[in-house]
Amino acid sequence: MAELIAAVGKLPSVSDGRPDKEDHYGALVRTIASQQLSVLAARAIYGRLTARFHDRPPTPQEILDDEPEELRAAAGLSRAKVSYLRSLAEHTLSGELELERLNELDDEKVIAELTAVKGLGLWSAQMFLMFHLERPDVLPVGDLGIRRAIERAYGLDSLPDPIAMEKIAEPWRPHRTLACRYLWRSLANEPT
Repeated sequence: MAELIAAVGKLPSVSDGRPDKEDHYGALVRTIASQQLSVLAARAIYGRLTARFHDRPPTPQEILDDEPEELRAAAGLSRAKVSYLRSLAEHTLSGELELERLNELDDEKVIAELTAVKGLGLWSAQMFLMFHLERPDVLPVGDLGIRRAIERAYGLDSLPDPIAMEKIAEPWRPHRTLACRYLWRSLANEPT
């Protein structure tokens, strides 16, 4: 890992281009809009979404008041993502998802709260923990980029499974989030 850190160099700020630290709802909107997309595509779609709402994340009520097909077309969202945004808005407005409590909860409880919302799975919850709540010790074992970066950095013959990843990452505790950021960045620094 020391060699990888030296090769990667300084990491960019975690907060670059992200909603305000106190805007948990806006961060989750961004998470949903960005799921399963390249970084560039995610930025473009999130940019179109926020442009529709005066260059800011929409509120839960704005999502529910917007016509789903118009929102989908304007932002370039899939029908599934529009339904996920609506589910998030409904959970937030009903109080089922108490966003103001998330800072107080441990990682597992945050994951449980978020994954109760349609469209927010384990990976999304882990990204929220890492990049919005800035929790220091998250290891997203299902992330293909992390798996690929570990495979390359450790000279493995194939992608590691979750058990192998946990074992490799054990020495990184309690800073597995930072290690993952270096691993992701190492992929960006590779020649194409």
